[in-house]
Amino acid sequence: MTISTRAALAAAAFALLTIPGGAQADTIRKACLKSPNGAASYQLCGCIQGVADLVLSSRDQRTAAKLFRSPDKAQDMKMSASRTDERFWEKYSYFGSIAQEQCAS
Repeated sequence: MTISTRAALAAAAFALLTIPGGAQADTIRKACLKSPNGAASYQLCGCIQGVADLVLSSRDQRTAAKLFRSPDKAQDMKMSASRTDERFWEKYSYFGSIAQEQCAS
């Protein structure tokens, strides 16, 4: 990720945290902390939530949280012929790549 893209993400995150009501309901963070893989930490899940707030709508975050809780559903959605599932998967994949880049320790 380029420096300008990182700066833009940081500025957007700052805006979300400083504007009243700008942050979402921590849907992803909560699902991440409860995920069955056991590798989740509060810091990691908070970072992932920050990325989700930047790139996913509230509705997409609720859908993504379901995938955290039940990873088998992710494969079903990925293979689905539904245009709605396909659009979501594109956004979810983008979210995943940004989260991996931004939140890797």
